[in-house]
Amino acid sequence: MRFLGKYFAGSPVAVRVAPFLIFLLLTFGQRGALGEDGRYWLYLIRTLVGAWLIWEMLPYVAELRWAFSWEAVAVGIGVFVVWVGITGTWATQDAIWLKLGWSSAPARDWNPLVQFGGQSLLARLFIVTRLLGSTWIVPPLEEVFYRSFIYRYVAKADFLSVPLNRFLPGSFVLTALMFGLSHNEWIAGILCGAAYHWLVLRKNRLGDAMTAHAITNFLLGAWVVWRGAWHFW
Repeated sequence: MRFLGKYFAGSPVAVRVAPFLIFLLLTFGQRGALGEDGRYWLYLIRTLVGAWLIWEMLPYVAELRWAFSWEAVAVGIGVFVVWVGITGTWATQDAIWLKLGWSSAPARDWNPLVQFGGQSLLARLFIVTRLLGSTWIVPPLEEVFYRSFIYRYVAKADFLSVPLNRFLPGSFVLTALMFGLSHNEWIAGILCGAAYHWLVLRKNRLGDAMTAHAITNFLLGAWVVWRGAWHFW
């Protein structure tokens, strides 16, 4: 049973925007409002809510279908390399705000091994949750919102009449900027958004971008755990 069906069925905008906004609000809630332990539990809740929202969306968003291609694999790996390769003072928003004096302290890393202990089952639970959430939940929600909705809606209110493979320069740049600036690693994020959108334009479907996004996030998560690069989380 889908509880939001009656709302989503009649609104192509709501079914693409509301799940992303709900997910985003839960993301903001991770930033210390519930204490340090609370941000990890909230991520778990956020992941479960995200999975439920995708389930609710499925019947009403035709483009929400995974697709596999060699281009998706190549882009997913390439974006991961770019993401970990771009460093420097201006590479993250946190560093910029700190340098400009708009922030008094660097953001605390999301590291359950420090918060709960290296041998803690809770730490392992939250690491697995983050890996699963970033790989399977984040890509569909973000790709539907940015590459399916925002990109086409900017061009035309009747966005469903705009083919996914129509190249719209202004919308392309705006969507990449919005996507990039929603991430701390903003430079990599902009390049990442452009790369994923290239897949959508090339394939005329969203699924390849979702797959590439998932590959990037999984590799990044594996890198974070393996190298202890918790600042990426």
